[in-house]
Amino acid sequence: MASLTQQFVGLKCPPMSTTRLVNPSNYHHHQSKQKPRIVIQAAAVIANAQTRERLKLKEMFEDAYERCRTTPMEGVAFTVDDFHSALEKYDFDSEVGTKVKGTVFSVDANGALVDITAKSSAYLPLREASLHTIRHVEEAGIFPGLREEFVVVGENEADDSLVLSLRSIQYDLAWERCRQLQAEDVVIKGKVVGANKGGVVALVEGLRGFVPFSQISTKSTAEELLEKELPLKFVEVDEEQSRLVLSNRKAMADSQAQLGIGSVVLGSVQSLKPYGAFIDIGGINGLLHVSQISHDRVSDIATVLQPGDTLKVMILSHDRERGRVSLSTKKLEPTPGDMIRNPKLVFEKAEEMAQTFRQRIAQAEAMARADMLRFQPESGLTLNSDGILGPLTSELPEDGLDLSEIPPADDL
Repeated sequence: MASLTQQFVGLKCPPMSTTRLVNPSNYHHHQSKQKPRIVIQAAAVIANAQTRERLKLKEMFEDAYERCRTTPMEGVAFTVDDFHSALEKYDFDSEVGTKVKGTVFSVDANGALVDITAKSSAYLPLREASLHTIRHVEEAGIFPGLREEFVVVGENEADDSLVLSLRSIQYDLAWERCRQLQAEDVVIKGKVVGANKGGVVALVEGLRGFVPFSQISTKSTAEELLEKELPLKFVEVDEEQSRLVLSNRKAMADSQAQLGIGSVVLGSVQSLKPYGAFIDIGGINGLLHVSQISHDRVSDIATVLQPGDTLKVMILSHDRERGRVSLSTKKLEPTPGDMIRNPKLVFEKAEEMAQTFRQRIAQAEAMARADMLRFQPESGLTLNSDGILGPLTSELPEDGLDLSEIPPADDL
């Protein structure tokens, strides 16, 4: 018993905590009261910080406003005068007629916006984009990125932007081109686009030229000539008076001067008829009669020729007064029937066969003139070494010989 008592006496226990024990339910109740108090304190701290930041920003804005109001250029190296000077470097004379370089940067259905390095962009209306009638500027090759020279033709009062034109530049170039073509006395093609009681209107180099009826070689009416192309020559080119007068008769005379009997020309089949084919030979329509296509009989022309075919033909006859030209491929055949079986060979041998044909004509002329000399010795004419009467040249008669025996072609 004594030893047990001694054991209990020897035990050392830690002292009891002076903290009062808390009931668990009371603990949770205490914590719930502490949380709102902490959140409120944090919100107050944040609000105070935001208020200080707002006040600081307000002071900065007020300071900046005061400096802008009282000393706006303080600390700025680039002055207003410098700004105006910089603009003047890119400014230019914007009067009507001034030519400027510009770059297209936008297009729409009505035209194009052009950057001409000015204070504002310029505008190219659709009507000023081309000398020809177009529905969109892209038809005239105008796309974003195109750099071109334009001419100032006006100013848009709504926004003070400039109105540009390409048409005016093209107009001046077209007149210059017409003067050059007139000086060179060349034959050009013009499309008939209108008519009045005095003649027809034809488009030449983008300009509207007038062709009097007296200067048209064909008997066709104005309505029949509409939308057709005519060979033309310039009669008058006067830009100041806007007078552009043309002649189809002069152009045809030049072409006809080259249509010697027996000459070979290149032509294009225009149309087929039961009695033959009409061939365009440089603006002149000639008739290739069915009997002059080949030595062999041609029952159906369409089996030999088609509209649009290109071929070589020989001039058989030319009636200048009636404007009729008779043609032949038959005379160009190396052997009868080649035009049906091998037209390529006919065209390859065309000049050679035509030369043989002309020699036969020359021989026939020489014999005829020799007979004339025998029956009319009093004429005083003598034959030269080639068997040709002295006063006559070796050239074929101006009006040629009609050896084709072709009936009249009423459709010409």
